[in-house]
Amino acid sequence: MQNAMATNEGVRENAEIARENLGIDFLHEIGSRIATADPLEAVLARVVEFISAVGNCDSCFVYLLEGSDLILKASKNPHAREINRLRLRMGQGITGWVAEHKTPVALARNAFTDPRFRSFNELPEDRYEAFLSVPVLSRGKLVGVINLQYRQPHQHTEEQIQLISTIGFLVGAEVQMARLEGENSLLSVELENRKVIERAKGILQRNLQIESGKPGLAAKAQPATKEVDEGNCRGRHSRRRAEAAAGMIAKRPEIGTP
Repeated sequence: MQNAMATNEGVRENAEIARENLGIDFLHEIGSRIATADPLEAVLARVVEFISAVGNCDSCFVYLLEGSDLILKASKNPHAREINRLRLRMGQGITGWVAEHKTPVALARNAFTDPRFRSFNELPEDRYEAFLSVPVLSRGKLVGVINLQYRQPHQHTEEQIQLISTIGFLVGAEVQMARLEGENSLLSVELENRKVIERAKGILQRNLQIESGKPGLAAKAQPATKEVDEGNCRGRHSRRRAEAAAGMIAKRPEIGTP
C-alpha cells in the first residue's frame, strides 16, 4: 500500500516537473516569437495550445480589447464563426468582470451559478463546471482576457494561476507591439502617399512654368497686338484724309453764274 502511494506521489511529482519544464520552454519560445515579431494570430494559437496542455483544460479562449469591447480572437475548440465576431462589453459576464477589475477569477465548480455569469448560446463551453479567467495586461493597461474551462470540477493551484497570469503579461506585450507595428505601417503608407502627391505637385508646377515661358506663346501674342495697332493707325489716317478733303472744299472759291 505504501509502495503504491509512493509510486503515485512520484508520478504526480514527475508530472509537475514536466509541466514546469514545459512552462519554462514555452516562456522562452513566446519571448522568441515576440522578439522576431511573429504574426499575432500565430502567437495566440501557440498560447492556446500551450495553456491547454499546461492547464489540462477542456476549453481555452483568448479575448482582446478593441475599443470598449472584448473580441474573441482564439479558441482551443473550433469556433470559426465566432472568432473576431463574438463581442463582450466591459463588465459583462465573468470575463467582462475580470477585464473591468483586472483581477483573476477561479471557480472550482458550478461556475454557471456565479452571479456574474452570463451564458452565450454560441459557446457551449460556458456550461462547463470549472472556470479560470485572468486579465491580459501591458504596463497596467488592459489588453484582453484568457479563459480556461473544465467539464468537471477542478481546483486551480496558486502556481497555475500565476503561470497563466505570466503568460497574460507576455501576450499583452506582444499584442501592444503588433498594434504599434500596424500603426507604424499605416503611418508609413500615409507618408509615402504624401510624398507621391508632393512629387506630382512639383512636376505639375514645373510643367506649368515651362508652358507659360514658351516663345511660341509670346510670338503668337505679338501679331495680334500688331494687327490691333495697325488697325488703329489706318483708322486715324482715314479720319485725317477725310478732314483734309473737307477743308479743301471749304476753301475753294465760289463760281458765279453767267
